[in-house]
Amino acid sequence: MCGIVGYIGFQEVTPIIINGLKRMEYRGYDSAGIALLAGETISITKRAGKVGDLENLVDLHPQSATIGIGHTRWATHGVPNDVNAHPHLDQTGSIALVHNGIIENHSAIRKRLERDGIEFKTDTDTESLVQLISAFFDITQDLEQAVRLALNEVDGTYGIVVVSSRDPEKLIAARRGSPLVLGINDGEYFVASDASAIVGYTRQVVYLEDGDMATLTREGYEVRTLGEEIVEHEIEEITYDIEQIEKGGFEHFMLKEIHEQPQTIMDSMRGRLIMEKGTAKLGGLREVLPVLNNASRIIITACGTSWHAALVGEYMLEHYARIPVEVEYASEFRYRDPIINEDDVVIAISQSGETADTLAALREAKMRGATVIGICNVVGSTIARETHAGVYIHAGPEIGVASTKAFTAQLVALSLLTLMLGRNRGFISIEEGKEFAQELMNIPGKVEQILAGTEDIKALAERYYQTSNALYLGRGYNFPSALEGALKLKEISYIHAEGYPAAEMKHGPIALIDENMPVVVIAPQDRIHEKVISNIQEVKARKGQVIAIVNHEDDVINDMVDHIISVPHTLDFLSPMLTSIPLQLLAYYIAVLRECDVDQPRNLAKSVTVE
Repeated sequence: MCGIVGYIGFQEVTPIIINGLKRMEYRGYDSAGIALLAGETISITKRAGKVGDLENLVDLHPQSATIGIGHTRWATHGVPNDVNAHPHLDQTGSIALVHNGIIENHSAIRKRLERDGIEFKTDTDTESLVQLISAFFDITQDLEQAVRLALNEVDGTYGIVVVSSRDPEKLIAARRGSPLVLGINDGEYFVASDASAIVGYTRQVVYLEDGDMATLTREGYEVRTLGEEIVEHEIEEITYDIEQIEKGGFEHFMLKEIHEQPQTIMDSMRGRLIMEKGTAKLGGLREVLPVLNNASRIIITACGTSWHAALVGEYMLEHYARIPVEVEYASEFRYRDPIINEDDVVIAISQSGETADTLAALREAKMRGATVIGICNVVGSTIARETHAGVYIHAGPEIGVASTKAFTAQLVALSLLTLMLGRNRGFISIEEGKEFAQELMNIPGKVEQILAGTEDIKALAERYYQTSNALYLGRGYNFPSALEGALKLKEISYIHAEGYPAAEMKHGPIALIDENMPVVVIAPQDRIHEKVISNIQEVKARKGQVIAIVNHEDDVINDMVDHIISVPHTLDFLSPMLTSIPLQLLAYYIAVLRECDVDQPRNLAKSVTVE
């Protein structure tokens, strides 16, 4: 994995592919490459490093072509270097392939082909696939059939695009578990792993499904299953603009996206609150509403930041809707033989809608008879298509690898779900519901207040950016906020940080505290405020440096900590939407001071499409 772009048409292909790869740099990658098909010749240029390095290399030896494929790689098999970068060629040099995903039986395929005299040049799983396609092409003399036969032999996940100088007027694309989208324009066709790569050229797209194989020529395209059945997919329209995936004057995408949150939070709830009835409506859940209202249990499955949002959702739903909720790491869910009943509801949360572990978890839940709901950001994503119903969070394209606005938008979606179910099940009165709805409407303005006062956070970053470790503590709804704050710091500044329930500190982590340990304590004036104060005193008794996130009117904590970051007061279950903002900013400014790559942290990918 990570990013794929392909083109066949009448324009010079190199700038189209380079621009497309640049659009997907936010996903995180370690190398990039391009294959150009001109007549009976395939030329490959690839390079470890950034797309800019590849572009410079291509500019040294410009070539004319109107068919080509490109790739940014996030290493899974083989170290990041020029050789292991995509595209990969077969032994004859006549077939080029780019691939996202993992070929799980690549070793067996490789050994078989090596016994037949095929020489491999890379350490990747992908080369096994292109060499296998080549072997079948030698037999069939038909590129489409060779790709189909090869894919029927592989285990694992893939999104691939193939070109061949032996059949030079077509692109072949196929997917299983790794997203691909076709772009359609007059006399030219595109394929990409992310629609953002082609939005500058066309808005008409077709999302491939698992098991699809598409053949693209200048005359048109055709989609068939691997069993050769013709598939008709609806042509959809991309609704966002290029401006939404530009920095808009900010130094980094992450900072832009942090500052977009007043708008994205509002967009996430727009048209969904019914103020006069103190409830919410989620149109995407209409068909499963009876099941939801009567669910005996809700299981929420997710990874990373989405898992932290799920934890907040657990607290909300259990308290206000009185439904038992379990939160599961998607990566562990299907491997522990979970007990799932037909009256369970499983909610899968993913920003991209393509997270491999979360997809595997929802498929397991569906197979066992549960009703499966998706909460995701990307329209047309696999999770959106494979769940029984769902909620889009409407955060817009999130380019920074470290999630910010998607996290708060996920919290909005879970808040709306909680309000709706609490009212439907009779555990939230109409008066309480009106109060909740009004306070949700107040959240964007309160986020704006926080964003207007970033100078204190910058000063804190300058004080602590050289630290080696940090501890984040929170209780109740803000324990997940502590986990998320620590994750942000780890992701983009590479400082070791841990999030803990504040009361658990004394059961181990307290041993780490000394005068050099910064401890971030999330302490809004909620029902367990007094308990958090006790935890702060425990830290100060051991000379820890305490940074406290408090409400404006809190005059108790001020005198007992080293630094204060103030946020407006809100209802307890909505407080993570506010307390997370300064934690995002603190991580951002520390990472900038440490000269880290904020938008593309090392070793990370935006959309994790491998297990």
